[in-house]
Amino acid sequence: MIHKLLFITFLVGLSLGTASAQQKPDFSGTWKLNVAKSDFGVLPGPTSRTDVITHKDPALSYTYTAEGPQGKQEGKITYTTDGKEAVNKMGEREIKSTLKWVGSSLVISSKFVFNGNDATGEGTWTLSPDGKTLTINQHYASSLGEVDQKIVLEKQEAAAPATPKP
Repeated sequence: MIHKLLFITFLVGLSLGTASAQQKPDFSGTWKLNVAKSDFGVLPGPTSRTDVITHKDPALSYTYTAEGPQGKQEGKITYTTDGKEAVNKMGEREIKSTLKWVGSSLVISSKFVFNGNDATGEGTWTLSPDGKTLTINQHYASSLGEVDQKIVLEKQEAAAPATPKP
C-alpha cells in the first residue's frame, strides 16, 4: 500500500513539474495569411493579410494589414497576457479584451458592439511545434448568431542583411 501511495505521489509530482516547466511560446515575427488553409465561415475573409507581432511576455502587440472585399484595413493592437483588460480600436469599433494562457495556447476573450448588438469573441492562438505556423481559432457570438473561423498564418523568414557594395 505504501509503495502504491509513493508511486502515485511520484507521478503527480512528475506531472506538476512538467506542467510548470512548459514553455510559453513567443509569437514574435512577421506572419502571412495562408488563405487556402484558413476557413472564414460565413463571413468574407481577406484575400491577403500580414501581421507583425512583437511578444515579450506579458506585452504582446501587433500591426496588421489586410485586403479583401471590405477594402484595405490596417491597424495596431496591444494586449497584456496577465489578465488585465486591454481596450483597442479597429476602425470605429472599440474592443475590450483579456488574455490568459491555457497550457501553451493564448486565449483572447473580447467584448464589442457589432451592428448595434453586443457581441463576444474568443480566439485561441496556437503555435505549431516547429514555430512556423500560427493557428487562430475564433468563435464570435451575438444576437445575430454565431460563427467560427480558423485563421492560418505562416512565419516569414527574416530578410538577410544587405551585403555592402565595395
